[in-house]
Amino acid sequence: MTATNSNLPSLYDPFSTEAKWQKFWEENQIYKADPNKGGEPYCIVIPPPNVTGSLHMGHAFGDVLMDTLVRYHRMKGCNTLWLPGTDHASIAVQTILENQLKAEGKTRYDLGREKFLERAWQWKQESGGAIVNQLRRLGVSVDWSRERFTLDEGLSKAVLEAFVQLYEEKLIYRGEYLVNWCPASQSAVSDVEVENQEVNGHLWHFRYPLTDGSGDVEVATTRPETMLGDTAVAVNPNDERYKHLIGKTVTLPIMQREIPIIGDEFVDPTFGTGCVKITPAHDPNDFEMGKRHNLPLINIMNKNGTLNENAGEFQGQDRFEARKNVVSRLETDGFLVKVEDYKHSVPYSDRGKVPIEPLISTQWFVKIRPLADQALEFLDEKNSPEFVPQRWTKVYRDWLVKLKDWCISRQLWWGHQIPAWYAVSETDGEIKDNTPFIVAKSEAEAWDKAKSQFGENVKLQQEPDVLDTWFSAGLWPFSTLGWPEQTQDLATYYPTSTLVTGFDIIFFWVARMTMMGGHFTGQMPFKDVYIHGLVLDENGQKQSKSKGNGIDPLLLIDKYGTDALRYTLVREVAGAGQDIRLEYDRKKDESASVEASRNFANKLWNAARFVMMNLDGLGTRDWGLVTGKESLPSLELSDRWILSRYNQVIKQTRNNIDNYGLGEAAKGLYEFIWGDFCDQYIELVKSRLQKDADPASRKVAQQTLAYVLEGILKLLHPLMPHITEEIWQTLTQQPEESPQTISLQSYPEVETNLIDPNLEEQFELLIGTIRTIRNLRAEADVKPGVKVTVNLQSDSLKEREILTSGQSYIKDLAKVETLTIAGEHQQTVVAKNPLRGLKTIGLIIVVLVFTRLALVIGDEINDIPILGTFFQMVGLGYTTWFVSQNLVMAKARQKLWGAWFKPTTDTNMRVIESPQPQETTEAIAGVVGTVQVLLPLTGVVDIEALSGKIQKRLSKIEGEINSLTTRLNNPKFVDKAAAEVVQATRDALAEAEKQAEILRDRLRGLA
Repeated sequence: MTATNSNLPSLYDPFSTEAKWQKFWEENQIYKADPNKGGEPYCIVIPPPNVTGSLHMGHAFGDVLMDTLVRYHRMKGCNTLWLPGTDHASIAVQTILENQLKAEGKTRYDLGREKFLERAWQWKQESGGAIVNQLRRLGVSVDWSRERFTLDEGLSKAVLEAFVQLYEEKLIYRGEYLVNWCPASQSAVSDVEVENQEVNGHLWHFRYPLTDGSGDVEVATTRPETMLGDTAVAVNPNDERYKHLIGKTVTLPIMQREIPIIGDEFVDPTFGTGCVKITPAHDPNDFEMGKRHNLPLINIMNKNGTLNENAGEFQGQDRFEARKNVVSRLETDGFLVKVEDYKHSVPYSDRGKVPIEPLISTQWFVKIRPLADQALEFLDEKNSPEFVPQRWTKVYRDWLVKLKDWCISRQLWWGHQIPAWYAVSETDGEIKDNTPFIVAKSEAEAWDKAKSQFGENVKLQQEPDVLDTWFSAGLWPFSTLGWPEQTQDLATYYPTSTLVTGFDIIFFWVARMTMMGGHFTGQMPFKDVYIHGLVLDENGQKQSKSKGNGIDPLLLIDKYGTDALRYTLVREVAGAGQDIRLEYDRKKDESASVEASRNFANKLWNAARFVMMNLDGLGTRDWGLVTGKESLPSLELSDRWILSRYNQVIKQTRNNIDNYGLGEAAKGLYEFIWGDFCDQYIELVKSRLQKDADPASRKVAQQTLAYVLEGILKLLHPLMPHITEEIWQTLTQQPEESPQTISLQSYPEVETNLIDPNLEEQFELLIGTIRTIRNLRAEADVKPGVKVTVNLQSDSLKEREILTSGQSYIKDLAKVETLTIAGEHQQTVVAKNPLRGLKTIGLIIVVLVFTRLALVIGDEINDIPILGTFFQMVGLGYTTWFVSQNLVMAKARQKLWGAWFKPTTDTNMRVIESPQPQETTEAIAGVVGTVQVLLPLTGVVDIEALSGKIQKRLSKIEGEINSLTTRLNNPKFVDKAAAEVVQATRDALAEAEKQAEILRDRLRGLA
């Protein structure tokens, strides 16, 4: 299971590694939750994917975000449960099975309900687990022992309990209402199963003659066939053109039915003609208007999409065939005014792939207002649940305010059959709109109730419809934990901690869960709702089946590894709720984004290999900690720096994840691991790891490397669990028999005493200087093995002291032979000398004593005639001479005071006496901070060849500048090209001009 030696293989193989640890975690039930375990509970129930589904990028994105949170909280010591499961997906499964039967020349009615359901369960057993196995590929740390399915026994019991309880509380009723009807699947569908598509259609204008013969009104519609069911014409009561017509009637063409003209402020005077035909039985807005004005409902549509007897001569015709025929008839009769091309949105059934038909139907409904009002109360009074980002709170609230009664019945067989039994013996053996019914938890209970109500000879038939899938989904957060039973899981893990979901189902699922949870448990089902964005394609477009622009996460996993995809998805999050864009080359099925993350994994692997190769075959347990008080004095400057940076990263990472800044956490870890640890610290300590290095220094370097590497693995584990587990097992030399797992280790905590911002600031200057020298070497084509002379100049004493203290790092990492550090306006760099202050004080005392003595003597001499005047003249002359010779010029001052204040060396603060660098014209220069970095090139490179190479690059860039300038000076290009293309051209020109100026500066330096 684990490595048998202390070193890693030369190459990281993500595919065998990931499969190995996924199997290990599951077989050993590493993530099995225990409600008896101590610690603060942290629970997430997975948004159940459809059992028919396959893993798409949306699933992968959400699941990776959840797994990151769960793994992090588990390592923080929380009592963690991530519960997996799938949804039975009524319409999707039934569509698959009916298509299979159609290919066999059969229908579900040929099989009968019982045989059809047997076939459905067989399909679920054989094919329904595909997405579950695909979830395993992501390495999700779920408790598979608690996997649930919305049709399993426990959840079915919860659905029965909820339905019966709501019915007994008069919150479920059966009635006639307008629903979204899918003629293809012949079932009502929920709003979430409707997809609006932009189509190029027509807007037909017709005349409706006023019954009194005084004229007519003109209406416009995109669905001419529905005019057969019109029961009114509506105008806005404030529309001066038509307000005088309110109360009159028109004669409906073809049907010759007299219908009223009504006034309603819902009518938009600017749409069409400002007159709107009203068909309450076939349009949701017309339905609401019909209720306000007590209009009759005339249904002209059969459930299969053909017209019924109320359509007159068009009875039996398909709705789209009838549309053409109605238009033709109106044209023949002289009522067609005109036809306009019109692009508009048409609602399509996501499952049936046909336009839905608003249809009056007798269905089962949940009375939504009491449930929604309770959820609003939780939100307004307790801010529960709390949305991240907070802006989605308003969206959620607005949805709760606008909610209408929820149609929960579906004309399907696969699903939770509604627990209602009709006394068909009371209505000639058929289920009719007026057939009395019994609601019960079981058939036996229904028979008992029916016999007592209708007598022993009663005949019962169960409601054939099933419940909307969202009904059981609304119970998911607590039904999966055992409700309605008061289980230990329910007591421990409910309410759940975080719901991670997309914004597109706030309305359809989040609100359903809060309403159900509030009603049945008295609590909101989750504390936080973390709303993530969408994964956009390479063009910034939403991925969808209809567009065919989906990106298969499994394909990317097979190419780059799971951890690479996981890290990419998290890293790209620029803020909670933001969409992310995934780079993707469809011709090659490659992603530069995921490839970069794979390179990051390889970087970590190679760094870990280097560390372990230099630990003398020992694991981290043999090295102990390097941060105890007894170890601190032995830490060198670079050790203190990396430990400070490491603890800063711990602090930042914990804070980011605690506040759902997962993308920020991922980026911060990347910068620390790749930059600070791999590119800087490892390079800084390489010389200390040599066999001939100072043993004490070597040991401290080994300790620090091992300690920080193990911490890095723990920090990164929630994002990249497989590679971190593999490295950690080898680094810690876990036993073969019963290895521990990094998943259950403690997440690193901050040791604030090791954070030193000043030291980090100093190292930024050192590292920047090293980087600048390296860049200058590369620009000047200095061969890697050649050591160079470097002059560093700064007017800042602090910067010179920092550079002095780190001169050994500069020389080692930048391959510098001779390093000069000096101020731009001084000849020596002098560090602080503790004796300097004492000398100054002594000098002041001596001056004061001699001044006093001179004054006394002077007073005595002044009393002597002539002699006093002579001495005053001499004193004035000498003073003038002394000042001019010793104080006016800088060199004279340096000479005078240099005798008193000579530079000295201190053991803690090294002092460099460096002469001012000689000016050279054959050099290349750079700047870091306020430090000028000068790299003399004489004798190091071929100046003439380098100049020629730079001139060649400059000529090429100048050619680009001319081309871009010509393009931007062309009015046709600026006026006709897309704005983003013009801006990109301007940006390219600005960048080219900047590069050209840099190259010219280098040529001047070499001249």
